[in-house]
Amino acid sequence: MDDIPLGALFGAFVTLLILSAFFSASETSMMALNRYRLRHLVKQGHRGAKLTSQLLGQTDKLLGSILLGNNLLNSAAAALVTAIAMRLFGSSELSIFLATLAVTFALLVFSEVTPKVIAAAYPERIALPASYVLTPLMKLLQPAVWFVNLFVRALLWLMRLHPKSGNHENILGAEELRTVVLESGTLIPQKHRSILLNLFELEHITVDDVMTPRNQIEAIDIQAPLDQILQQIGTSHHTRLPAYRGELNNIVGIIHVRRVLHHMRGGEIDDETLHEVMREPYFIPAGTPLFTQLQHFQENHRRHGLVVDEYGELMGLVTVEDILEEMVGEFTTQAPSRTGAYHQQPDGSWLVEGSSLLRDLNRKLGLKFPLEGPKTLNGLILEHLEDIPEAGTSLKVAGLPLEIVQTQDRVVKVVRIIPPLQQ
Repeated sequence: MDDIPLGALFGAFVTLLILSAFFSASETSMMALNRYRLRHLVKQGHRGAKLTSQLLGQTDKLLGSILLGNNLLNSAAAALVTAIAMRLFGSSELSIFLATLAVTFALLVFSEVTPKVIAAAYPERIALPASYVLTPLMKLLQPAVWFVNLFVRALLWLMRLHPKSGNHENILGAEELRTVVLESGTLIPQKHRSILLNLFELEHITVDDVMTPRNQIEAIDIQAPLDQILQQIGTSHHTRLPAYRGELNNIVGIIHVRRVLHHMRGGEIDDETLHEVMREPYFIPAGTPLFTQLQHFQENHRRHGLVVDEYGELMGLVTVEDILEEMVGEFTTQAPSRTGAYHQQPDGSWLVEGSSLLRDLNRKLGLKFPLEGPKTLNGLILEHLEDIPEAGTSLKVAGLPLEIVQTQDRVVKVVRIIPPLQQ
């Protein structure tokens, strides 16, 4: 080596640093690569992505090849710097010590830290092109890697470790997928992100949370005079109305308003015709998750159902639209009976019906009422006071001042809510 010019030795040293930096950057970029983005590129037929996916399917061989090449280059660089130092400063201990410091610094800065930082920031840009080099290199180094892996497997066996091959660790559960959506930033539009997050909630929300309460259900008493029934059908804002006999718990069918109006245009309608257009009622057990109920609606070709408790008592009514609103937000068209539950006052407070659902209040007014217990504001107040309050009673629930404005028939009818900004 004494006959080789110093310039050539320095050039060789720089080349070794660059090659070592390539291996370091390749290792980091391969491990930092987004596996789901990679699978997407593979499905699109990207050649580099296919090679990268094949390499990552053999992680032990890939890492063995990269580390083998990297360590060989680092060792060669150390030996080369030592030779250069001995030619420049002699074979003293000081020159060898300085050469060791110099090569350590150069390897850390130029071949380890810098390329790995860059690779971690731009893994796709580095890993995909690097796969074209690493694929044939891994085949070339396969005998040496196989020999090294013999000792690696033996050591893992002694440590009772059995690492799994493949990408099983990258399978996402519901909570992990929720985190991915939350941290997607501008990659997913806000509206889309909100819909995706709402879909995850459908398993935790039940029909009790979104149903129209029993006392707000518009229904027809089939025993009422025919003229009264037809008048109610003609002025109804709904397309389907539950029909009961005598009392609301005795639901006998569902009347499709359009069919009745169609028969009315064709001539007179009587009780027999009314029963012919009536469809069997569809009952839903209380506590059914919304996602499950959405599937049941689809399987049974239904658009709405009646929620009943364990004793068969009617609790409320839920529709497909109620479930869709939980996913995509509130629709613009609503029946008048459901749009007048909130009235903002000049002082900024809100007059709210006691039958309002807590979930709706939280969503529409930006409040934070607890949702674990009662479903309505009336139920929450009664649970909090453990008594039926009189008008004028004030209390604080979940940090919000409330004032009972009106009570009727042992039920809180109207409540004034003072928003947090006014406290």
